[in-house]
Amino acid sequence: MPDNIYPLILFAFVGSFTPGPNTMMVTASGTAFGLRRSWPHIWGVTLGFSGMIAAFGLGLGQLFHAYPTAHWYLRIIGSAYLLYLAWRLALAGDPASSTDAKKPLTSLEAAAFQWLNPKAYTLAIGVITAFTTTQGNPLYELTWIAGVFGIVTWFSLIFWCLFGVGIRRLLSTPRAIRTANITLAVLLALSVITLFL
Repeated sequence: MPDNIYPLILFAFVGSFTPGPNTMMVTASGTAFGLRRSWPHIWGVTLGFSGMIAAFGLGLGQLFHAYPTAHWYLRIIGSAYLLYLAWRLALAGDPASSTDAKKPLTSLEAAAFQWLNPKAYTLAIGVITAFTTTQGNPLYELTWIAGVFGIVTWFSLIFWCLFGVGIRRLLSTPRAIRTANITLAVLLALSVITLFL
């Protein structure tokens, strides 16, 4: 176990539980589809983000450091995609109705989404920079970092999904559902905007 395990857990907790694109999307999934149908989404984010941390730890971060414009373009594309998702969420009707029914994200879609998520990039770069050392075994450190973040991310997504399930139980009218959709869409859009402030 690394010496800095407790600061790493705290960093993972703050990074995973604070609102961002993943938490807003899994909350919306919980509201629309419940916990059982949102499991693929939760697992996809967990494994996708842990994989992103591993990729950055194995040198992808150096590529973005050498070519900062590539990182900037990915942030812009990812942010535009998130704003598009927020717009779609705001226009969504009652997900339980047959005319508006949509499918939750698959594990592969949720994992791939991490590569368009500006907050995921920021966290991956931040955790690798803060918790790897020049003296330690890089694979050992990377395994701990990705493992801790994977576990904490998984629990945070369950929490946010159940929060969405709770919201759904309070919604009894189409107007209330529409208001919740718009609120979640605005929060998703704000989470993108705050990443650039």
